[in-house]
Amino acid sequence: MSGAEAEKLEIVPLESLRKFAVQLTEKAGAKTEHAQVLADLLIAADHRGHFSHGMNRLEYYIEDLIKGYNAVDKEPEILKQTPATALVDGNNCLGPVVGKFCIDLAIEKAKIMGIGWVCAKGSNHFGIAGWYSMRAMEQGLIGMAFCNTSPFMIPTRGKTQTLGTNPISVAAKGNNSEEFVLDMATTAVAQGKIEINRRLGKSTTLGLAVDRDGKPCTDTDEILDHGGLNPIGGFEKTSGYKGYGLGFMVELFCGILSGSRFGQNIRHWACHDAEANLGQCFVAINPEMFAPGFEGRLSELIHHCKDQQPAEGEREILVAGDPERNHIELCTQLGGIPYHKKQMDFADHLSEKYGVERLHRL
Repeated sequence: MSGAEAEKLEIVPLESLRKFAVQLTEKAGAKTEHAQVLADLLIAADHRGHFSHGMNRLEYYIEDLIKGYNAVDKEPEILKQTPATALVDGNNCLGPVVGKFCIDLAIEKAKIMGIGWVCAKGSNHFGIAGWYSMRAMEQGLIGMAFCNTSPFMIPTRGKTQTLGTNPISVAAKGNNSEEFVLDMATTAVAQGKIEINRRLGKSTTLGLAVDRDGKPCTDTDEILDHGGLNPIGGFEKTSGYKGYGLGFMVELFCGILSGSRFGQNIRHWACHDAEANLGQCFVAINPEMFAPGFEGRLSELIHHCKDQQPAEGEREILVAGDPERNHIELCTQLGGIPYHKKQMDFADHLSEKYGVERLHRL
């Protein structure tokens, strides 16, 4: 997003967003400390430019709380552990609460043992996976986060929703604040991106999704209500089977390893009629347990990619995490996060529906 484009949008200070999200979540019954974790996660998503997983998702969490499908009086608990591993029961708490507990546990183990591998069952939608991997990165570790989700991926050669968007994130810090932050769905696009297009009245790009018959589709209503998403790569001839394999791998780490629901056993994301019981996996690795000079070599590779001559018509080469850093810089210049009017209309709808003060605009 350019500065000129941002000027046409409505700017909301981060603190106003945080207050809004906390008040709404508390009103739905959550503990203050749980509401604060959720607010931090949602704001981080929008701050990094991932609007599909930020305030756009707030009502999803609120509905689960109000209808009793998220616990408001429990905390995640460790079921069993070794010095380097743990199995956690999220006890149906908010997904970000479970995820924060798990990545912090993995970090603690990695600092001692060199690696911490923590799987969780009984969890819920946990937002952007990068929020957890970056939490480890900020402490000098390599962070990884994975989550299974409601089935929306159409397997290669199929037409039935079988796997989720099943995100992957890996984050590591080099020298001079240089970072590699990979945060991606294993589908060709995140489901939330299709939702945003529908809210804005736009179609989606050809090749990302299919209709009810497994045929290419750009209509967001057909995709969301009847069809599904392609794996990364799209169709078989463009290597979609690789994204299909990655999505299956995430399911192995999350649903299969933790004993949670998996595949088609997971409830539909928009149905607030049962516990989600999602599976998640969090990993922290201590580079100091391996060859010295990790940060320097990572920075060297980053520069090998970024400092080469761009292709004709391109301005620069990016590495994973650069677009998000650019968006954060834009937000700093603007004094807040820029939102489309329709996104603000939806926020105003939430304030009226649940009786909290509207978001303050600059």
